[in-house]
Amino acid sequence: MYGKLYGACLYGIDGVLIEVETDLSNGLPQTSIIGLPDSAIREAVERVRAAIKNCGFQYPMQRVTINLAPADLKKEGSSFDLAIALAILSTSEQLLLPPDKKTLFLGELALDGSLRPVPGVLSMVDLARRQGFDSVILPQENAAEGAIIGGIDVFGLSHLKEIIPDNSTSPDGKILIENYKHLISHRPPTSTAHEEHPSLPEDYLDVLGQQHVKRALTIAAAGMHNILLVGPPGTGKTMLIKRLPTILPPLSELEALEVTKILSASGKLKEGVSGLATRRPFRSPHHTISSGGLIGGGTVPKPGEVSLAHRGILFLDELPEFSRQVLEVLRQPLEDRQVTVSRARAAFTFPAHFMLAASMNPCPCGYAGGDPQLQRCTCSPAKVAAYRAKISGPLIDRIDLQVEVPRPREGLEATVTSSSETMLQMVLSVHKIQAARYKNYPISWNSELSGRLLRRYANLERDASEMLVQTIDALGLSMRSYDRILKMARTIADLGGQDLIQIEHVAEAIQYRNLDLKSVAMPEYD
Repeated sequence: MYGKLYGACLYGIDGVLIEVETDLSNGLPQTSIIGLPDSAIREAVERVRAAIKNCGFQYPMQRVTINLAPADLKKEGSSFDLAIALAILSTSEQLLLPPDKKTLFLGELALDGSLRPVPGVLSMVDLARRQGFDSVILPQENAAEGAIIGGIDVFGLSHLKEIIPDNSTSPDGKILIENYKHLISHRPPTSTAHEEHPSLPEDYLDVLGQQHVKRALTIAAAGMHNILLVGPPGTGKTMLIKRLPTILPPLSELEALEVTKILSASGKLKEGVSGLATRRPFRSPHHTISSGGLIGGGTVPKPGEVSLAHRGILFLDELPEFSRQVLEVLRQPLEDRQVTVSRARAAFTFPAHFMLAASMNPCPCGYAGGDPQLQRCTCSPAKVAAYRAKISGPLIDRIDLQVEVPRPREGLEATVTSSSETMLQMVLSVHKIQAARYKNYPISWNSELSGRLLRRYANLERDASEMLVQTIDALGLSMRSYDRILKMARTIADLGGQDLIQIEHVAEAIQYRNLDLKSVAMPEYD
């Protein structure tokens, strides 16, 4: 006797459709699972056996062979339990499932037959919808998450017994299931759109002064440019960056789906979720993080912090305190907007399109270049050089804005300060300009410009072009720095409502390359 149902598992953050084939034959009673299962799947035999018996069914006293196809793909996780149990019951003709329904079955079984939630349901349900499935049956605790994807029926199941409708026994004692209408059906939320004006628990009004830094942060948010703040302790670097999410444009529907899929695959989607993620991620890992924790990895690779920050912000506080090896792994995702983690059997690709925001002190003690009357630096030039050497030139090259954050002066009470709402409106206006400009291209932000697109849309007036070339020659900057300055100048011109990049736009962009201008020179000492 042969039967086939459909299950799914995660491959990176994407769902993969798996055929669960079952064969019952004469021989010694034993059950084997083939098709490159991991330990969790091999142990499913005992979970399924106990669940079937405890629900009042008979486990076949035959040779049971379960094949997970395609056979050359490594499968992980416990999401196949429900599909395996129902495949055994339907093949042994204890249950007769609807033959005209193409259904995906997901869920982990407890020994008593109840269902436990599994991670990555959003990606699997999205796959089922794209593959033309009629319905998905999954654990009740995952139902709200699965229902986010419209266009497919999602049924929640708390216990294996619930799949049996009332008065379903046929004259020959078999249980006939004509459809799944007796199960709890979950519908997609009425609206998954981001609020126009979300509540802002933090505001840039809280930060007195530092207007030039707020201007730099506005430019960074408008074009999704990477930014580094450099200054002594207590000047507000961390406070400024932590308010950056309040001026970012809302997630588009496609971006929200990408972000929610990553959270689902990582098991970080909050219980009771009723829609797609609405706010851009903000991740702030500790400086003791490993390379694997930052970019993803493990025996079964999972997304790292750079992927959890996808379409949002990755904040690295006290940048030189991170190990150099960890920082160097950022170079690829900053350029390619994705991370590839290779293993012996497969290579997993995770999205990693984020804005890097970082802060650092100018030296180990933090007071180099400051006012010696307030706090004198105690670091030797060798110590400062070793401190800054933790951040390589290629990594600095990839950070568009490098901004000094000096100690505020007297009279802060009378200082004019910008609010998050004002800055957000400026960012949204530039966002609309970029959306119209790049509507026919697979990019959304000025920071994504490269090659011919950069030359096409970063139009410089003659004086601005001459100034930029002279600056590059005088400072010996790399071509990457040249391109980064062009992208920043494009964003600055957009903030001013100008189509042509003028000399003042280029001059402002150049002055944000603070570490390039100083050639990472040592501070002066008295």
